[in-house]
Amino acid sequence: MSVTDLPLAVLRFQYQMARVPFQVMEEQFVARMDPQAPARLFYERWLGALDTAAGMVLGDPELEQRGAALAERSDAPGRAAQLDATATRQQEQADDELKTKRDRAKQGQNHARATKQRKVTAARNPTQERKDTAAEAGAERGAAAKQQADEVAAQRINAAEAANREEQAKSRAGEEDAAKVAESDLNDAQTTRSDAATQRAQADQVENLADAETQKQKAVRANSSDSEVGRPGSNLRPTD
Repeated sequence: MSVTDLPLAVLRFQYQMARVPFQVMEEQFVARMDPQAPARLFYERWLGALDTAAGMVLGDPELEQRGAALAERSDAPGRAAQLDATATRQQEQADDELKTKRDRAKQGQNHARATKQRKVTAARNPTQERKDTAAEAGAERGAAAKQQADEVAAQRINAAEAANREEQAKSRAGEEDAAKVAESDLNDAQTTRSDAATQRAQADQVENLADAETQKQKAVRANSSDSEVGRPGSNLRPTD
């Protein structure tokens, strides 16, 4: 320890003792105030400056830093309030400028709308006339196109009906031919059936005649046999 360290240590102790009342005041009264209260800010700024100066004189870096921090803390709300006020002014100016720009833009839009309306009004009559003329021409073209379409449709309908009639005529002719062929086949079949019946009748007659002839011959042979048996000597055999 040097010769100067002892007096500085004594002075630092005395300063700490002298600062006790301020510490008590800070804990009992100042700490209960609003952090943004002007009296509290003034007191903290004054005490911080005192600690900073004492730390520098007494060679106490800790005391100096504590005082600087206290002074800084007390100055911060003031700077924040100042910055807030500055920001508020800037915001108000920006709002005024924005409002002015919007008003100018709105005026420009109104002016452009009015100019456009005047041009539309000035051009409406010729344009309307052209529209009417175009509409009439379009109506005429539409009527002509409709008439042409109706004619084409009528021609197609007539052609389809003619083709249908021709097809029906062909169908009826085919049906008549088929009916004639069928009738002819039926007549042929009836004729064939009649011929077959006649032939069967003739065959049956021939067969009956054949049977009668056969029976007749049998009867003749039977009678002849009976006559030979009844004659005398018919049973004698010739001698050798």
